[in-house]
Amino acid sequence: MPVKTFRPLTPSTRYVTFADYSAVTKTTPEKSLVEIRKKSGGRNCYGRVTARGIGGGHKQKIRMVDFKRNKHGVEATVSAIEYDPGRTALLALLQYQDGEKAYIVAPAGMQVGAKLMSGPSAPAELGNCLPLKSIPVGIAIHNIELTPGRGAQMVRTAGGAATLMSRDEGYAQVRLPSGEIRKINENCCATIGQVGHAEHENVVLGKAGRSRHLGIRPVNRGVSRNPVDHPNGGGAGKSKSGGGWQQLTSPWGLLAKGYRTRHKKKSSNRFILVRRDGRPMKNK
Repeated sequence: MPVKTFRPLTPSTRYVTFADYSAVTKTTPEKSLVEIRKKSGGRNCYGRVTARGIGGGHKQKIRMVDFKRNKHGVEATVSAIEYDPGRTALLALLQYQDGEKAYIVAPAGMQVGAKLMSGPSAPAELGNCLPLKSIPVGIAIHNIELTPGRGAQMVRTAGGAATLMSRDEGYAQVRLPSGEIRKINENCCATIGQVGHAEHENVVLGKAGRSRHLGIRPVNRGVSRNPVDHPNGGGAGKSKSGGGWQQLTSPWGLLAKGYRTRHKKKSSNRFILVRRDGRPMKNK
């Protein structure tokens, strides 16, 4: 689907771009599969703001997406392609033979009327969910589990796709979209294909109103504040780093750039073979 642009008749339409949702076939969600989303405004259970820049926005309903795909051996038909305001990808509404309905993340090329299945005996075709040990090597996959039976946790965003590299000693080596190569239990399930709606990365908000529509409030820069309000504040005139040499930090002094936040001895390091920057992982 292409990205729509507009003639610059107004300042708002000069830069704004929209995704073409021509693939969407159903505009109202399935009532039995949605829940009301209660917004927190960035506040925790004590009423304190823990995430700044959050507030307002359009009302949204949460679509209950089936990331487990544990209805094995039952054929389902894609009855509609729908929009989800809470994620970048589109959703496919499945109608099982026993009458049950479920949402899944729609892969690229998914059409209404397609037949899908999940389980070890399912064929390795677009949209089917299989264990990694049953998927051919070299094929694109998404919605990947980290723990068998827990549900998909990785590669769920629009345009995302991982590649199954090899299998050895009960583990599958998967190259993630970030470039990281990771060992995953071969009993974990994944879905065949690439996540659809890949043109989402080309969408430009173009105006402040679209950010507010998404619930994103403006947050001014630290260097534009006073020293009492931010570590980067102060300085004579417009300064790059608060009037003198200092590291860019958060309002509470935590380094913002160059600070490694991942623990060196994290237990999951042993599953990472190649890091995102291409270097091999030392602590396996």
